[in-house]
Parts: sequence; C-alpha cells; structure tokens
Amino acid sequence: MSRSPVIYPPFSSSPLGAAFAPPPREDLAPPRVTSKVSASHSTQIDPISHSIRPPRKMRVPADFFIRPAGTTSVSLGRGSGASVARDYASYDIHPPQSSHTRRGTSPDTSIPDLREALSTLESKMASLMSERERLERSLEQAVRLQAPIQRLPSELLASIFTIGVLGAEEEDTLMLSSIVLVCRYWADVAINTPTLWSRVVVSNHVSLDKARRRLSRSKSVPLHVDINFSPQMDGRGGTTETIIHAMDILYPSIWRWKSFHLSVPTRPQAHAALSRCREKAPMLQVLEIRVFNSMQDDHYSPAPLPLFDGHFPRLQVCSFNSFNFGWDLSMIRGLRVLELGGYWNRLAPPVNVILDILRASPQLEELSLRNMSDVDPETCAMYEHEPHLDKRFPSHMIQLPRLTKMTLHYAGIQRTRTILSQLAFPALEKVALCYMDNVTSLLDHLKRQSLTSLPLQHLRIEASFFGELELVKLLTRTSSLTTLELVDVEDASSGLIKSLSAPKTTTTWICPKLETLNLDGCTTLDWDSLRTFVESRLPAHVRAYPRQAIPPMLTLPTPTSYSALTTTF
Repeated sequence: MSRSPVIYPPFSSSPLGAAFAPPPREDLAPPRVTSKVSASHSTQIDPISHSIRPPRKMRVPADFFIRPAGTTSVSLGRGSGASVARDYASYDIHPPQSSHTRRGTSPDTSIPDLREALSTLESKMASLMSERERLERSLEQAVRLQAPIQRLPSELLASIFTIGVLGAEEEDTLMLSSIVLVCRYWADVAINTPTLWSRVVVSNHVSLDKARRRLSRSKSVPLHVDINFSPQMDGRGGTTETIIHAMDILYPSIWRWKSFHLSVPTRPQAHAALSRCREKAPMLQVLEIRVFNSMQDDHYSPAPLPLFDGHFPRLQVCSFNSFNFGWDLSMIRGLRVLELGGYWNRLAPPVNVILDILRASPQLEELSLRNMSDVDPETCAMYEHEPHLDKRFPSHMIQLPRLTKMTLHYAGIQRTRTILSQLAFPALEKVALCYMDNVTSLLDHLKRQSLTSLPLQHLRIEASFFGELELVKLLTRTSSLTTLELVDVEDASSGLIKSLSAPKTTTTWICPKLETLNLDGCTTLDWDSLRTFVESRLPAHVRAYPRQAIPPMLTLPTPTSYSALTTTF
C-alpha cells in the first residue's frame, strides 16, 4: 500500500511556534521584504544585500505525532534531540490576534459601556456618601440626646425659658430670638409656650406684624400690652395712623389684658387710642398712660370716658402723666400704687381731690407726685386751723397703714404740706423730697409721725432748703435709718456732720444703723468734720480684728479747693 506524502508546515506559522518565538526587534532591523516568485511559494529577500535566500528548514520534534493534544515540545538546545512537553494551560498561552482583530471593538469594552460603568460607580459612591452623612447625623443626634439638657421635660424647659425671658423688668427680645434658633426642639417648645409671647409691643422699632405674631402665639394667656412712640420719632409722620392700626389689632383681646402701657407724644394721639378701649377689662391690673408733651393745652383735654366701660375690678397700679381723666374716682379706687405727674396750671389737681383719691385707696403702698403746679394758699386755709383733721371728716385722719414709699418731686410745697398734715403713715420706709423749695415743714410732719411709729430707712433731700435743727431732730427719732442722701443742698454744714460723728451721751448715737451717706454737691463742708465722721464710725481695733459692723459709705463732694486733700484721703 503506497503512503501519501506528508507535508510539514513551517514551525513559525503554527500557533505554538508563534508563542515560543522571540519577539521581533523592530527598532533594530528593518522590515523584511517579501518577493512573490510564484503563486504557491514565497521567497524571503535579505533587506541588506537584497538577495534571495532559500526558505529555512525546520526541525520536527520526535514526539510530534505521539504527543497528546494541548501540549507542545520545547527544544533544550541544538543537537540535544530532547524536548519537554508542556501543557498550554500551565503557560496561559494564547495565539496572537491579527491586526484586524485588535483594531476591532468588542461590545463589553466599548466607550459608551465604559462611561456607563463609571456613571454607575459614581452613583454608588454618592449613595454611600449620603448614607454615611445620614449615619453621622444619627450618631450626632444620639450623642446629643445623652446630654442632660436634652433629657429635661418640655414643661420644665418652658419654665426655664419663661424665667430667662420674662424674669427681668424689661423683656429681652434677643434672648427669645436666640432660644428659637438653637435647635428645632427648643424652637417647638418656645413657640408652644404662650407665656413667652404674652408681651405685645408696638413702637417706632417694632412692626405690627410682630405684634400679630405674638398675639396669635399667646393664645389665651393674660397679655402685657405696651404702645410706646417717642416724640423724637414723631416728626416723620404716620404715628397716629400706626397707633390706630395697632389698637384695631389689639381691640379683640382687651378681655385678657393684664397691663396696658400707652406712651405717645400728644394728647390727640392718646385719645385716639383710648377711644377704642370700650370693652370690659376684667383682668386689668396695671394702667399707665403718659403724654410726653405735658405743657400742651388744647381742646383735646377731656378724655374719652369711661374707659373699659368702667369695669376693671382688679386694677391695682395706676400711673397718669399729663392725662386728664377728669379726676374720676371710679378709675383710681382701691389702688396699691399711685403715680400722678405732669399737671400744670388749671389741670393741676387741688388738695381735696388728692385727699379723696387717697381716702379711696386705704391699701396704698406707694405714692408719687411729680411736676405739678402748686395750689393757692387760700385753698389750704381750711386745713391750717386743725392740722390733724379734715373738716369734712372731723372724726379721723386718712390712715395709710401699708404706705412704704413716698416721692414728692416738684409737687408744690403748699399742696404737699397740707396733704401730709392729713395723713397717718406708720409703715413709711422711704421718702424722697426733691425740688420742693423749703422742706422744713415736711420734716416737721415726719417728726410728728415718728412719735408713734416711723420705720424710716431711706431719706433723700435734693435741691431744697431745710432747717438743720429740724433735720437733726428727725434723725434723732429715726434710729432705723440706713441711707441718708443730701444732694445739691446748701444748708448742710459741718455742724450736721459733727452731730453724726459722736453720740450726744455715752450710749446714744444719731442714726446708729447708718450705712450710706451721700453728700453729692454739698460744697460747704470742711475736711476735718468729714474725717472725724469717718473715724468715729469705724469699729474699734479695725486693724487688729475683723469689722463688727459695716462702716458707713461716704460720698464726698468734689470742690476744686479740696481736690488735693480728697486724693490724699
């Protein structure tokens, strides 16, 4: 049987030969040029000599016909005749791709797919970052909740807010704004606490929108209403319209007003606001009406009465400045604090009106009379013959057992002297006599009251004349006096200071409890008397032992001639 000829392919054209062949050095040798000699055979041409070389004979391994599929033989050297069969998989050998295949793009490595993969990755990263931020916020909130302030009940926190905002005499609006901006929980507690919004203010600097907001948040709690427009801002105009609009907003809530303060430049503006106060005010306790231009005298002097339909049973504090209410006793009855001021000429109250007001308020605790024109001496003649009795009420004087503070500031010496002659004030603790001309008669009435009971602790005399002997007699009777103020008085001499420096006897001191002595503006005092007074009031052995009592605090005058001595002292 004849055998067919076997044709051996060149080794370099097989996949295995291409895998084990060394890489071509294209940078060192120029590309080979192939010349087609015939249609079936190709002859290589030497690039240097340009001569035709015959094809190179390849050695066939001995195990070529018997090796298993997937293995190849590797020659160990020329002439050795040994070869090693290796598995394709162990070398991860892949046949090289043609240039046409490398230039092509597969679907899984295309540019749109890569961009889509990057976009997907970025989305996942963004979601992970959002999740991390959420976890950080949850962790921060969990840590914050462990703080003691966060564990307080909302009721207790609301009470703390109320004390901090409304504890002072004037509301601190900045504190309330700061509380609302701390966190959402505090803001919810503050907004849902009606007491924090109970003060409704309308002024040159507070708009009506804030008043509406406070009015809605206060719900049904008692309100403190304050309408305050200064005369300096009245020149811009529009003040009267703003006051009327404010009263229209506040009008429906009159039934829960607890205090009402009205301060306006002129009487027409005050009457425009009060003309809308026609509803009953069952909760009103404080009523303050102030007109800045007190010297104005026009046809608006009568007030729109009666205010609040004459129904304010809880009224206790009443302060009127230049407001002419016709001296209606129904408005100022049963008071605890009474302040009257700014009444001039024909609008000034006569003595009998003041006495009637005081008689209608037997529980009065504070009395203040300021800036009033004095009355004629003839109107006081009926009280001079019987200084302790009012002829219309001959059986008794006006008893004010709870009166503790009295302020008489340019109230007319004739009026005040007559009023004090008809009063009994056994609990008086603080007296201020300012700009009252000669107060010697007033000191005499105070001394008369001290014969029974006068726990006076604070006495102030400012810009007034007085008899030094009468003052010393009064100070001798007031052993409870702790503060004595003599401001801008010319009758305070060195004899008065010396009488306070040493006891008249071996055991009796004048004002033994005196702690503060104010001599501001008194320029007639000599240095020796002041030094003697200070040294006599110091406790014994002041340097060796602790002080047994608080020495009096002395405020010295500052005249030019004594400046050097004052500095030395």
